[in-house]
Amino acid sequence: MSTPNKRRKKNGHQPSAQPVRGLDFFFGKPKVKAEVKTEEDVVASGTTNGGGEAEYAEDGVGGVALSDEQLARKLQAEWDEQERIERATAASAPAVEDGGARMEAERESLDGNEEDMKGELQLEDTNLALDSKPPSAFPTSAFSSLGSKKNTLTLQSATADEDTSSYAIPFDQSPLTFDPQQYLPDLKKQWTASGNAATYALLTHCFVLVNTTQSRIKIVDTLVNLLRTLIEGDPESLLPAVWLATNSISPPYIDVELGLGGSAISKALKKVCGLDNASLKALYNKHGDAGDVAFEAKKRQSLTLRKPKPLTIKSVYESLHKIASAKGQGSQEAKQRIVERLVQDARGAEESRYIVRTLVQHLRIGAVKTTMLIALSRAFLLSCPPDAVFATKIPSQLAKLSKQALAEIYAPGEELVKASFARRPNYNDLVPTLLSVGIDRELLLRCGLALHVPLRPMLGGITRDLGDMLTKLQGRAFSCEYKYDGQRAQVHCGEDGRVSIFSRHLEVMTDKYPDLVALVPKIRGEGVASFILEGEVVAVDRETGALKPFQVLANRARKDVVIQSVKVDVCLFAFDLMFLNGEELTARPFRERRSLLRSLFVESPGLFTWVRSFDATSADEELVGEFFAQAIESKCEGIMVKVLDDAVDPDLQREIQFADGNDAAPPLPAKPPPPKPKRTATAKSRGKPIGAVVADEDAAAVEGKGGRRKALLATYEPDKRLDSWLKVKKDYNSTADTIDLIPVGAWHGSGRKNAWWSPILLACRNEESGTLEVVTKCISGFSDAFYKANRARYDPDAGAEGSEGVSGCKGDDDDGEAAAGGLGRNIIARPAYVDYAGTPAVWFEPQEVWEMAFADITLSPTYTAAMGLVSEARGLSMRFPRFLRVRGDKGIEEASTNVFLAGLYRKQEARAPEKGGEEEDG
Repeated sequence: MSTPNKRRKKNGHQPSAQPVRGLDFFFGKPKVKAEVKTEEDVVASGTTNGGGEAEYAEDGVGGVALSDEQLARKLQAEWDEQERIERATAASAPAVEDGGARMEAERESLDGNEEDMKGELQLEDTNLALDSKPPSAFPTSAFSSLGSKKNTLTLQSATADEDTSSYAIPFDQSPLTFDPQQYLPDLKKQWTASGNAATYALLTHCFVLVNTTQSRIKIVDTLVNLLRTLIEGDPESLLPAVWLATNSISPPYIDVELGLGGSAISKALKKVCGLDNASLKALYNKHGDAGDVAFEAKKRQSLTLRKPKPLTIKSVYESLHKIASAKGQGSQEAKQRIVERLVQDARGAEESRYIVRTLVQHLRIGAVKTTMLIALSRAFLLSCPPDAVFATKIPSQLAKLSKQALAEIYAPGEELVKASFARRPNYNDLVPTLLSVGIDRELLLRCGLALHVPLRPMLGGITRDLGDMLTKLQGRAFSCEYKYDGQRAQVHCGEDGRVSIFSRHLEVMTDKYPDLVALVPKIRGEGVASFILEGEVVAVDRETGALKPFQVLANRARKDVVIQSVKVDVCLFAFDLMFLNGEELTARPFRERRSLLRSLFVESPGLFTWVRSFDATSADEELVGEFFAQAIESKCEGIMVKVLDDAVDPDLQREIQFADGNDAAPPLPAKPPPPKPKRTATAKSRGKPIGAVVADEDAAAVEGKGGRRKALLATYEPDKRLDSWLKVKKDYNSTADTIDLIPVGAWHGSGRKNAWWSPILLACRNEESGTLEVVTKCISGFSDAFYKANRARYDPDAGAEGSEGVSGCKGDDDDGEAAAGGLGRNIIARPAYVDYAGTPAVWFEPQEVWEMAFADITLSPTYTAAMGLVSEARGLSMRFPRFLRVRGDKGIEEASTNVFLAGLYRKQEARAPEKGGEEEDG
């Protein structure tokens, strides 16, 4: 291509009025004007930066390229000027009001279409909240003039208008001196802006106070005062507050899941608080808790174009339900918008912290179920709703009582609320009933057993071995039952044949067992319409009747299972009956409940039968030992031992006398049976929800030289772990096999154990290769004192002076490797001699040997210990490992080997299987 000819200048040529621009114009630094402007000029021009200088950069056409902050201020000035003109031309005040309403409607329209607005009026990429320029760096008068106009988008403080009334309430003082009416007038003034509903700030304030103490008494008092404030001020917010404080939004048997991943929270924090990936990761590495990250991010956010709308307790609870109910196409986007709105509307850093912790379902305030039930009972003992008629106690009078007398006043109500919740474990039933009747016996009637609503199961006490069990049950007749290696199931069946099956944790398992659903209506005998029974679902070999281990049952699909696709056959071994034809049986003795179960239901061998049992007394030590051995040989976990009758057998009185060392006991005919306890004997006996006051320590006892013995009940006590049921498992048995393993690594604990190592990784030795082969993780058998000592022994912070990064701490990289700068005491880099595919938070220097108990040794796809000795494709692991002690007498070269582990597995497999449930002793 040829070069164009140069244009020649004519004689009449006039130079251009535009100045000649050199290279400095295009590549030089922006010019700085030093003159000082007034605040009005600053707002009008929008050119002042946070430091007081005005920077201009010509764009080559004579324009000005403003920074994001300057552009926002310029737009604000234009909006203010437009509003001023509209108000000046308005004919009357109503017209002004109409204009304001119109602008408010436009704002609401913008909010309603936020999904179509990039950034949702919140500058994400530009981020007005400049970390380098705090709010104090901006002209005060400019902000005051901008924030004074209504119905106009203005720059707002992200933490403006915090609910100071809520944060001033001393929830942590004694409920007997706390008066909600003293604070409700100011609170209700705050609540008018949110539709007279209690603000989320009130709940947040309670969470903050609870999180600052480890005193269980102080936690209960704080919750009581919060609940009393809501009971007297806003009863409609009480139920949502209880759900949020217990870190849930529905009972476990109702399938309501938030379905949020960590990415949803991250996106919300990045968008609302203006964080980038690097900043977010740095915060998480530093704090390790999503709520703490939100707290720090909110503190850094100084300005926002949209004023936060005050959150209420009810609105937060409803938002969580909207998240859980979002299904189908577009549901993730809908959930994301709700999450972002919650984070955006959180006023202050503390609200942000607990909103995010609620979203990730990790509240960390220690308000467990029992604590909340105690708090509810005490709150309704002291307060009632404005329109209620039930009586309450006067706090000033209770304040005069001693601690013991006060406990006697509290105890009946606490037992009543606990018993009601154990039978109907749903706050949606409990809280409205409390608001209606208060602490009254009617509570138990309204919250009794109901079909297709699971009751919380009764639990068995733990014993060390058979000898310990026989000692506890001296003088009592009891039943020994096989403790099958299956899944505990609570089966409900109505008159219409509808069947519901629940796990011991109250989760729905109906879809998992369609074969049992089809079978259950057929097992009803003559006269049986509806029932609730309990049993163990066990995997079986249908041809031989042999029992299979729990791992086989675990391979069964959980959802959308059809009978034709079932490959794992199961049998239901029933052991208790709690409800029959509309009547509760929990107050009847176990002998009577068992008799009804076995006489009114139809056995179906291989599908439905009774647990294998043997009736005995503490005098039948040898027979009980033989029965226990049979259970272990049948591949059961051990035995369950249950008291048959409430009353002590008179024929066994002499056994008790001699056990207490009273050789001069009177003959049996002269000794009367123990007297029945009186309901008025103690405060604990008053208000008991069931006719079982003898369960208390002060109930009727058998007298001997050793004093009083606690009476054992044969009734069914929901949600209680009592010695009237005892379990003796083979891994509890002192004669069972144990193994010596080496701790080689660990992870950070969660919740209460977050300062300690839990779980801990354990390994055995491979003598041929000299490596350590990981066998299992263990979290059982450790005391708090041991956790503290173990954390001090393996301390990543000790000996790493001057280094910011520490191996295993929450600020480390994702792979858990030690950061540069040194390692702590007994903490090492990933060792080459440990055979494990995973990566714990820290690696321990091998130096100890721990004796471990276990339930079973199983084939494992994860652990490689003893691989090739039993299976070419899988290693061996242990079920339910439990720490026993540190073997100070052994060095690591004396720890158990992979060959020893394989020998234990072969020994276990060599036990001859026995058909279960076909015959019954006793």
